[in-house]
Amino acid sequence: MNTQLMICLVIFIATLLSFILNKIPMWVTAMVSMIALYAAGCISSADAMSGFSNVNTILMAAMFIVAAGFQRTSLVDTMCKGLMKLTGGSFRMAYFGYLLLAALLTNFIASPMVVYAIVSPLLVALCDNTGNSRTRVMFPMMVVCVACCGILPLPTAIQQAGQFTGFMETYGFTGSFDPMYFLTGRWPVMVVTVLWALFIGPRFCPENPVLQIQVASKEQRAKKKLSPFADKIGIVIFFVTMTALIFSAQLKMESWFIAMAGAMLMVLFGVVDQKNVLRDVPWDMLMLFVGALALGAGLTNTGAGELIGNVLAGAVGGTHNNYILGALFFIIPFVITQFMLNRSVTAVFVPICLLTCKALGANPIGLIMLVQAGSLTAFLTPMATPAVAMCMGDAGYDLKSLIKAGGLISLLLPLVYIFYTMSVFPAF
Repeated sequence: MNTQLMICLVIFIATLLSFILNKIPMWVTAMVSMIALYAAGCISSADAMSGFSNVNTILMAAMFIVAAGFQRTSLVDTMCKGLMKLTGGSFRMAYFGYLLLAALLTNFIASPMVVYAIVSPLLVALCDNTGNSRTRVMFPMMVVCVACCGILPLPTAIQQAGQFTGFMETYGFTGSFDPMYFLTGRWPVMVVTVLWALFIGPRFCPENPVLQIQVASKEQRAKKKLSPFADKIGIVIFFVTMTALIFSAQLKMESWFIAMAGAMLMVLFGVVDQKNVLRDVPWDMLMLFVGALALGAGLTNTGAGELIGNVLAGAVGGTHNNYILGALFFIIPFVITQFMLNRSVTAVFVPICLLTCKALGANPIGLIMLVQAGSLTAFLTPMATPAVAMCMGDAGYDLKSLIKAGGLISLLLPLVYIFYTMSVFPAF
């Protein structure tokens, strides 16, 4: 183990402890961690600064503005009142409707963060209009956006299946990865996750925000009522932006460009307050995410991912037990993805999985699926996926509350994945 790797691990552990103790603001911890990593030579200047220009950082900031504009339109309250009327005044049934919407959209849009940005303004308005705690329900809804991604044989699964087929061809495997495999091997996860979010998840979330958030009262919103033109144009901008994000591949447009265009249109047409628009962006969460990206780069640059991969490949080198293999290829990515972006973890461990399967003569379908699933079970820290950082900004969670709220589902999903998926798609 080289010196830089040891230094990086020390900084990583110190950063994690500071997040847990929450004695100083988390964004400050993240920035100090980034500075320390650069000073120790674990990351380059480009690595340190890349988070500020990262596509997800820009996308996140822009989507906060788009969501803020949509929240000011009359349609949000109208939809909430209509949904409450449709459900007979039942908040739980209305909440269930938004959970189903999130579960469906995350199979059309490959970014859980974008899906969360679409549904969160509606759920926030529902909570505020009915007097229910948003802190109770925002985290479970975000988990649905992440965990249910790409299960149905829709655009997200089709895109992911194409990538996995490319990996398999590269490493000498015949055949292809069918998008239907995701539904066959993962459907119980969608059922378990939605039911957990509806009945169990809110019980483990705090009643009130742990960190301060900006929550506008009904009276404040009424004083800032939009003109009829701005109201209508805000609704149009929101739905055009969301539609463009769904079909970004067909339109050949980058998601950050679509979100940024939507945000600027919200500003130009006065849907958001032009003088105070930047207050709608939770800069502390953005800075936290930027620092988290730097930490992930440090873990990658110093060889932590390669070290863990080699240990894993050695550990499974002789076993032909489906469930042991499944557990290892799920749990290791699951742990690592709490501290590195889930897409990066998938990109690192799918090749390791295929090399191991090649050596053992194993069928890689189920194991590849578990690598991806472990990477998607990423909602315990803001380092895992931008959706977590957005959720923290909306509901005022700290790291302790995230771990408490996500502990049970983080135990349930591995059990479902390892025993069900490896039974349906055994390696041997």
